[in-house]
Amino acid sequence: MHKLVLIFVSTFLLSTLAIAENGLVNTKSFHSVKATADRLEEILGKKGMTVFTRINHAEGAKKVGKTLRPTELIIFGNPKVGTPLMQCEQTVALDLPQKALIWEDESGQVWLSYNSPEYLLKRHNIEGCDKVIGKIKNALANFSKAATSE
Repeated sequence: MHKLVLIFVSTFLLSTLAIAENGLVNTKSFHSVKATADRLEEILGKKGMTVFTRINHAEGAKKVGKTLRPTELIIFGNPKVGTPLMQCEQTVALDLPQKALIWEDESGQVWLSYNSPEYLLKRHNIEGCDKVIGKIKNALANFSKAATSE
């Protein structure tokens, strides 16, 4: 029975969360783009994160006569978390504050995507900051799961 539960949980996690080779973490959402973005924004506020802006790329495309499937970007952060990471390697500031992209693919599936903290480690050659990266990794996974789950 335990093996069956483990197989089910592993299958569920693999179907809802994928880390691509390009450093993106993609989490399948059970909600629309707008609802997922609304949920994420609310969760971030409750967790003390600052939401700097929310960009609706589909609306922007419409303004120039183009069409784009629903696509929203939320830019957020907290100096208590970002500053220690920048103290490890200042160039990581290029990728901060954090960004979450909520988007609909060609089949209508909604995804929440963000940069993997491990990708940031490699991209910026960060060393000696494992504790901070671990906190960021857990926080992003929790935010993503809460915003996308049923």
